[in-house]
Amino acid sequence: MSKYLRVKIKRLLQHSWIGAGLHTLLNTAALGQTDQIEEVLVLGESQSDYRVNELSQSKFTESLKKTPQSISTLSRELLEDRAAMSLNDALRNVPGITLGAGEFSWQGNNPSLRGFSSRNDMFMDGMRDFGSYYRDPFNLESIEVLQGPSSVIFGRGSTGGVINQVSKTPAPDPLRRLHINAGNADTQRVTADLSQPVSLLNRSGAIRLNLLGHRGDFPGRDGAYTERYGIAPSIRFSPSERSELILSHLHQHGDSIPDYGLPWIEGRPANVPRESYYGFIDDFVDTETDVTTITFNHQSNEALRFNAMVRHANYMRSTRISEPQLVDPTLGDSTATVRRFVFRGESVERMLQGQLNVISQFQTGSIGHTFVAGIESGNEFSSPEFGFGTGVPNTTLLNPAVEKFSGSTPVHLASDTDARSAAVYFLDTLQLNDQWQLMAGLRRDRFFTDYRENRFQAEGTASTQSQVQSKDIETSYRLALIFSPQESGSLYLSIGNSFNPSTEGLSQISSGRNLTISNLNLQPEENRSAELGTKWELADGQLLLDAALFQIEKTNARVPDPANPGFNILAGKQEVEGFSINLNGRLNNRLQLAGGYTYLNSSQAVSSQVNVPADSPLQNVAENNFSFWIYYDTPLGLQVGAGARFVDDRLATITLPSNSVSDYWSFDAMAKYQWSKNLSFKINLTNLADEYYFDQLHPWHVVPGPGFASVFAINLDY
Repeated sequence: MSKYLRVKIKRLLQHSWIGAGLHTLLNTAALGQTDQIEEVLVLGESQSDYRVNELSQSKFTESLKKTPQSISTLSRELLEDRAAMSLNDALRNVPGITLGAGEFSWQGNNPSLRGFSSRNDMFMDGMRDFGSYYRDPFNLESIEVLQGPSSVIFGRGSTGGVINQVSKTPAPDPLRRLHINAGNADTQRVTADLSQPVSLLNRSGAIRLNLLGHRGDFPGRDGAYTERYGIAPSIRFSPSERSELILSHLHQHGDSIPDYGLPWIEGRPANVPRESYYGFIDDFVDTETDVTTITFNHQSNEALRFNAMVRHANYMRSTRISEPQLVDPTLGDSTATVRRFVFRGESVERMLQGQLNVISQFQTGSIGHTFVAGIESGNEFSSPEFGFGTGVPNTTLLNPAVEKFSGSTPVHLASDTDARSAAVYFLDTLQLNDQWQLMAGLRRDRFFTDYRENRFQAEGTASTQSQVQSKDIETSYRLALIFSPQESGSLYLSIGNSFNPSTEGLSQISSGRNLTISNLNLQPEENRSAELGTKWELADGQLLLDAALFQIEKTNARVPDPANPGFNILAGKQEVEGFSINLNGRLNNRLQLAGGYTYLNSSQAVSSQVNVPADSPLQNVAENNFSFWIYYDTPLGLQVGAGARFVDDRLATITLPSNSVSDYWSFDAMAKYQWSKNLSFKINLTNLADEYYFDQLHPWHVVPGPGFASVFAINLDY
């Protein structure tokens, strides 16, 4: 462990009342209170290896095998074997997901799922995780990718699906994990995972502490740099024999020099070496994330249980980024000049959310019901401030200058949005007989926003003020028929919908480049989906195979208003049809598999723009997307893994002349040696061929994917 990381973690614990309290509890438990431990109530099923059998949310009452929706799961074991050190690293392994580059008005993760942006569809333990930060999996037990519209479960958004991060919670048995990683690109990473049963208020309980220290450059790129550290304590105890209370907190700090990649030249990424960096060496994205959650579970009897969650989240961000643009694309490479579009932003987002679910089982005649009724309520607040750079020096395409920023960034816009949401929903699974099930769900959402802004002239004096209020009341549904010809498999047909309000991102700003508010007074976009699928357990139930045909249709997409430039109307139509197949689990005691293939046929079926070709593919959609990982545990104590990814051609813009990137393959490998019961050594090699490909797309810039990376790990597990 580097001195830097030791100091960061030590300082965080010393100056945190949570760290001090957990340190005391761990010491107390270690000094002899473990003999007083009673049985801890654990609701749900523990995870094992790559296969995840149950979804984490109480709204899903059936096993993964009988849930009528395509769902990809990434377990903690799979994330560790693939050396996923960020959420983007993890999502690259899910077929059907492509990554978008950071915008001006926000930063952080920007995945597209089944052809539609999921930037606003990030969840943590079933509750919205809105903040503009780069998520790290150090405190995750698994990641659930629910594909297809899911507003009946999650509310606004979810056109292409939802990404739900499942947090680690206190374990019933003692746990000690320390993982130390070092690699090329100056990668240094340390994670610790500690869990200890304790006696709290004369009742059984447990505490858990996860720690993170990470720093490193970007493999194959100059300039870009990232640094993160975090602490995630949690406490679980049982107030009674049938109930449990979990208190958890996540704090993650991030400092980075952001990578806004390369400029486009005549529809393709600039033909320059991968390491070319056009930003300033003192560009930055600084974030602070704090999420506190209280979860209460109660089992009244075998047929009735309750689940309640309350969460407060606070996200802070300060950023100055530099986007490279060619001044004159017609000039040759040797004389081309790059303009650096500098953008500054600061923001605070806060959320207070509550959720209550009641799950009951009962009979009406010969039909069995598993019924979920719930309510949600939340207050959300966003207060960003944005400015553009002035007096910014240009640089050259072939020899970008390594220098500090010397211009200024006067404020251009300051805004704030207050949002209030409320929802009520019902989900019922009807057991018609041994083979047939019917699932029906209905949800009613109310989403009210109050947006206020102040715009400023170049010299910093206020010029205009405005206020926009919106109220959206929407109904979501899902209906599914499931047929199980055998206990090991099922077939299903599911239909559902979702909606996208204009202010679902807590802002009326529709373009970070010119800070326009083009969607004034527009109703939500509406989406419909249909999915025909099947799921089967193979290899004595250890391996899950799922396959699905699906169609998603957005019937009133936002497109430019020909009669009112600068504003949009709801007159577009977007369609995605596709097929997916996935495998996850064990073939036998030594061989595990994870991965699959997704085909997406997307089209902008109707558009008001004359420079959009008829039936143009949607932005950032790969027609063919393949990811596969195989793991083998040899009899000699050596575990090996190998993987491959393929991502097809993609468009960064659908308007002519369009920008696009080519398809690519990337190959990975892993070897792990179990030195003893508690000590192992591991090496991960990613992008073995050092493929120069383009990973994150934006209409105005494109970011190369990571080059060859090697990471060596020492793992202590007790």
